[in-house]
Amino acid sequence: MRIPLIPSELKDFAQVFRRAGRQCYIVGGAVRDGLIGRLVADYDAATDAPPEEVMRLFRRVVPTGIKHGTVTVLWKGRNIETTTFRRDLGYSDGRRPDKVEFGASLEEDLARRDFTINAMALDPLESRIIDPHGGQADLERRLVRAVGDPVLRFAEDGLRPLRAVRFATQLGFEIEAATFAAVNGALSRLKAVSAERLREEIEKILMASEPSRGLRLMEESGMLAIVLPELTACRGVEQRGLHRFDVLDHLYVSLDASPRDREIRLAALFHDIGKPGTRRREDDGVFTFHRHEELSARLAEGILKRLRFPNAVIDEVTHLIRQHMFFYDESWSDAAVRRFLARVGTDHVDKLLALRLADSTGILGHPADPRSIEPLRRRIDAVIAKDEALGLKDLAIGGSELAALGVPRGPVMGRILAELLETVLDDPEQNTKEQLLRIARGIMPKYGL
Repeated sequence: MRIPLIPSELKDFAQVFRRAGRQCYIVGGAVRDGLIGRLVADYDAATDAPPEEVMRLFRRVVPTGIKHGTVTVLWKGRNIETTTFRRDLGYSDGRRPDKVEFGASLEEDLARRDFTINAMALDPLESRIIDPHGGQADLERRLVRAVGDPVLRFAEDGLRPLRAVRFATQLGFEIEAATFAAVNGALSRLKAVSAERLREEIEKILMASEPSRGLRLMEESGMLAIVLPELTACRGVEQRGLHRFDVLDHLYVSLDASPRDREIRLAALFHDIGKPGTRRREDDGVFTFHRHEELSARLAEGILKRLRFPNAVIDEVTHLIRQHMFFYDESWSDAAVRRFLARVGTDHVDKLLALRLADSTGILGHPADPRSIEPLRRRIDAVIAKDEALGLKDLAIGGSELAALGVPRGPVMGRILAELLETVLDDPEQNTKEQLLRIARGIMPKYGL
């Protein structure tokens, strides 16, 4: 395979080691991606110099993982994670080595890595690839294969089976048969992996060009039942009507059809996971799933919290799921469009409409026509252009004005403000301070004020 182009600053970096009588190689994903022509953003290095020596060789070094021989060198605009050649001794917890032993050779260092396509090194000064495990051949065969015995590799780190799926999904590769067969025996190790590490791999799978491929591999191997059991409950749940697929395949197709946006993809994957818990067969044999969006949002919230997603992500994803069941037709009044925007929020409209198109694709089994959402889009744009009140923050009065009227802060004030917003959504001309104060005075007796 063609040797990837080596940036000049990496050659200069390696030259520092050579002048000190040390070795330095580029390793890991940068070598893999460079060989297949993918964009390389970050470079990792491996060296026979111990971390303390690396810290003496360079002025700006961060001891990011010095216990395991790793420091980050800040060099000519790059952050180069640099690790000393090592042997990993024992993995009793299935997550990290019990002991790290330095003084290994490059070949020994490469032998401890997970997959052959990640177990290559590039000599930046000699422009040559060191490939003792056949990584280049596996790249050409588009294959993810464990280094050595896959059973031993997976026993060392319970996350490796999921990483195999992630690489296969990102690169469009197959997983070598013996490597995939070893997954089943490693499932107990997977259960011990931290939520943060699981989340990182799942996010990368979801952002691939065809994320359903990874989820199907997880399902086939048994990983999905461990990591996302709420999804496996959707398998075999028929929907009928316009739906071509059961609930799980519908979610897979919707996911693939969604744009590469984290929140939209998470919402697409989870938007119907409440259907198994809400399915009812009516007298005519038709299945219904009343209020499944509410249960789906609650289940999604539990999953995302379990995987330690940021609260802002959880809030947006669950909001999109709760709002995805809307049905627009041209009979909507302007007031109905304003209520829709007040409920959804103008900041979420674009993502919700993208989710709607992905959902439609998942129903039909072929790409939904993007023109189908244009009538609603035009109505929304027209309403937004008028700069009318669409939320409590847009009202001409707020809590302080109501407090001056004698309304106590708390639930009652919230209910009065909600009533004022409903009035303004019906008739935007009512949104003046004088008029809203008059309306508020009329509402107050209802609450004993």
